[in-house]
Amino acid sequence: MTMATDDCTVECPVSDSDEDDDVAGEQINIPPPPPEFASKATTPMLSARADAPRATQAAPPHAQTVNRDPYGINQHLKVVVSDVLPETAVSLYSAVGFEKTRVWTYRFLSLLLAVPFAFLCGTFLAIFACLHVWFVIPCLQLSNTFLPCLRSLSLCAVNSFIAPFCMSFALCCSQIAIFVSNGGCHQMREKDIA
Repeated sequence: MTMATDDCTVECPVSDSDEDDDVAGEQINIPPPPPEFASKATTPMLSARADAPRATQAAPPHAQTVNRDPYGINQHLKVVVSDVLPETAVSLYSAVGFEKTRVWTYRFLSLLLAVPFAFLCGTFLAIFACLHVWFVIPCLQLSNTFLPCLRSLSLCAVNSFIAPFCMSFALCCSQIAIFVSNGGCHQMREKDIA
């Protein structure tokens, strides 16, 4: 582990006052947070920097862009799509035509398909509700009323006819015994070898 000597250390003055914004003759520019994280109220740090130069390049009318360099520090890095790919009137009209066609196609298909589909779903729901109220519930109530009688009849039939047959068959099969011996297998193998 190496120890740092005093000639390797750097002293940095720290000041809590807002008056000492310039350090070594340079102004420190703190960019504001992105719009989705920025609050509605202005902060004292941003209002104090109101005299800083602002970006003068306006956004194109068809797209709203976020100004990511509000103090104009990196003007040499700002490139707009129209600088690289010049947009002609044809490309602008094609973009507008595509957007309008997409929106109106969606509206037309919604009107053409969604309204009849909603009507069919409502009709099926009404039919199923009617069947449930007037057919399924009464059948369940009748079955709950008559099932105990049917259960007692089925138990009588099982105890009278099926149970004696199964018991007699079980008694017949209980007297069967199967014995397995290994002696017979060895004798057959010796015959096959010889």
